[in-house]
Amino acid sequence: MVFAAVFYMPAVSQISDSAKTNIIAKKFNIPKQHSPRMAATMSAILPGAGQIYNKKYWKAPIIYAGMVGLGYSFNFNHAKYIEYRNAYKVRLYNGPGTVGNYPKYSDNDLNMLQKYYHRYRDLSVIGATLLYFMNVIDASVDAHLFNFSVEDDDLSLNIHPTLINTAYLNQYITGLSLNVKF
Repeated sequence: MVFAAVFYMPAVSQISDSAKTNIIAKKFNIPKQHSPRMAATMSAILPGAGQIYNKKYWKAPIIYAGMVGLGYSFNFNHAKYIEYRNAYKVRLYNGPGTVGNYPKYSDNDLNMLQKYYHRYRDLSVIGATLLYFMNVIDASVDAHLFNFSVEDDDLSLNIHPTLINTAYLNQYITGLSLNVKF
């Protein structure tokens, strides 16, 4: 029996730390931790992948719909910007009497339309960038809170009407009391 124990000990020491952690976690029924770094990295490489890693499947289509919508907005505004910019350039190059493709618009109108579509094209890029970073941040936060349970009995928020004593007026005022238990 002693020989078996001595023979068994080197085999246990050769097990990696992560395997030991997994064995202990299974034995004591400890939930597996989600890696916020892994979730953020996955979302940075492929938007929505971190949400899928966190098992929040419903968020991935929202991210893709946002990216598609902002991509369409960029494409539309860029095409219109180029169209009005070229029309304005033709007017400036050929002189003030040139009609061009847009006879209804004055030179000032073409310049304003060009600036309008340029602005919204740039806002589409800013929106897509913000959506991308929000996607990465959301995946990281969800991974941090993956094992957090709001269904425990010791977590509650109660709002009750109350009377507040004002010392300087020596009277009571009605108000609300907020009790948080966690």
